[in-house]
Amino acid sequence: MQAARIEVEALEIRRAGRRVVGGASLRLAAGEAASLRGPNGVGKSTLLRALAGLCPIASGLAMIDGHDLRANPAAAQAALAYAGHLDSLKLSETPLEALRFHADLLGGERARAPEALRAFHLETLAETPARHLSAGQRRRLGLARLLLTDRPVWLLDEPTTALDAASSAALLEAMKGHLARGGAILAATHQDLGLPGARSFEMTPSPPEASPDSVEAEAW
Repeated sequence: MQAARIEVEALEIRRAGRRVVGGASLRLAAGEAASLRGPNGVGKSTLLRALAGLCPIASGLAMIDGHDLRANPAAAQAALAYAGHLDSLKLSETPLEALRFHADLLGGERARAPEALRAFHLETLAETPARHLSAGQRRRLGLARLLLTDRPVWLLDEPTTALDAASSAALLEAMKGHLARGGAILAATHQDLGLPGARSFEMTPSPPEASPDSVEAEAW
């Protein structure tokens, strides 16, 4: 069996003592992509944030490219790139400045910034302050960060939000390239990723525990 890029087993996440994700299990190998599906509020974004190391895991196994996220978070986080649904841009920064900053932050290469801008059709806006960018342009800039490093695992939260058809096509090409290089992609999305062979993991409400909002994940 091919080594897993992402491996999750019986994962439980709690917030303020309440279970918000419970029993999540999934596995993705090199070259595989999958979407997290389910109604709003079921815990898709929370699961991605937990796998990115941004919120604590109560119990269960979470492995990122062979690294135990709970036992060795630094190694696990160094193997992943996370694109949340909030773009977290400084409005005074230009796209080129923003990508160079994130390259330094993530241990990537500043020299890749112009190529990343071109991949998402932002090269003509390289020196435009982010405050003047549209929501779609800011979204593309957030996604362009994925191309600054060779991290094998991509975690994407609603990646097509605010994207038009051309921008969605640019994202699709970036994802195909990542998978061809042996990467893996897990995305929370209400839309089809457009990737041949992509799998789905359905997140559905679990039986009530202490809270009616408890959720669990089941693989299709």
